[in-house]
Amino acid sequence: MLVKFAAFTAGQNVERIEQAEGLFEPFIADWLSNRHSGRSADARRRDRNFVTGIMRHFFSLVVWKAGDDRTRPSLPDPFAIQIPGFFDYLRDERGLRQSSIAHYRHYLRVFERHLGDIGCDPKSLTLPVVTTFITTQASHFGRTVMISLASILRVFLRYLHREHVLQRDISKLVEIPQRYRLADIPRSISWSSVQDMLDQVDRRTVVGRRDYAMLLLMAVYGLRSREVALLTLDDVDWKRDRLHVHGRKAEHSTTYPLAPVVGEAIVDYLRNGRPDVQSRLLFWRHLAPQSPLTHSAVSATASKYLHRAGIPVSRPGSHTLRHACVQRLVDTGFSLKTIGDYVGHRAASSTMIYAKVQVDGLREVALGDGEDLQ
Repeated sequence: MLVKFAAFTAGQNVERIEQAEGLFEPFIADWLSNRHSGRSADARRRDRNFVTGIMRHFFSLVVWKAGDDRTRPSLPDPFAIQIPGFFDYLRDERGLRQSSIAHYRHYLRVFERHLGDIGCDPKSLTLPVVTTFITTQASHFGRTVMISLASILRVFLRYLHREHVLQRDISKLVEIPQRYRLADIPRSISWSSVQDMLDQVDRRTVVGRRDYAMLLLMAVYGLRSREVALLTLDDVDWKRDRLHVHGRKAEHSTTYPLAPVVGEAIVDYLRNGRPDVQSRLLFWRHLAPQSPLTHSAVSATASKYLHRAGIPVSRPGSHTLRHACVQRLVDTGFSLKTIGDYVGHRAASSTMIYAKVQVDGLREVALGDGEDLQ
């Protein structure tokens, strides 16, 4: 991609990299027009996101942080001029975390772009305008995203009414897609499939040793990707054979017996894989730049090996192994309360969904003649 960009700038007689920054958007438009003129809107959107990410990363490293230590310019908050206090309201009054506020910025930036395209000012917002936007977005995103989008719009519209930007409170008229409790089934896989996935890991390599230890932590203890990413050297108590997991949901912690297979995998990684770094965090990248693994990278690792093993599952990732761990405990006969405590569920309702899938019992019903069901 950067070779193509170099050729594009050369065609515009640009010789200095600082001058090439102005050709950022024209290059993207030119690349998209020449690449897939007949592709669907979704495919074009994915292509644009792909090339935009590459170019932004390139400029952040080469131009925006070059020489004078300039940092990458951040995008202004959506509606920063018309409604300047909204994000302060989210942080100070509603007490939202920065990760949640980032979701608001993302979706409201899309909404701001939509209003700009149709020439609508926030002060003249009406329900048909909001409904049209939601309907348009529904053709691109699934139910979960639309629930987030509609909820964020309701908070935003309620704030506009509170600040007298809108005379009428239309937030309650924005319908949120219905999501019924226990309507879904767990994304679990069989324990034999978990073993097939683990067999895909090449433990002769540095990355393989790290990945094998992480996968075992998710499968044996049902840890979330964030919990794996936050593990430190101090969380493994070798003297007492204990594993301490801190920073779980609801700010509680759990202590597990350290399973021998998990302990051996961690030792193998520490001796023959972990970089020589000063930080106490356990899992690290092995490609530059050297940094601790993020929770997204941990989840992507699980997804990679599930795909490699050819295991069909909806939305493969770290939660697939978490669900497999819980399902194995359900099949073994443990109570839902015990299982919930084991995997760190805050409420019993979070564990109840696993009672819906009793594989052995369903197999008996499917293979029987049905006479005993009366």
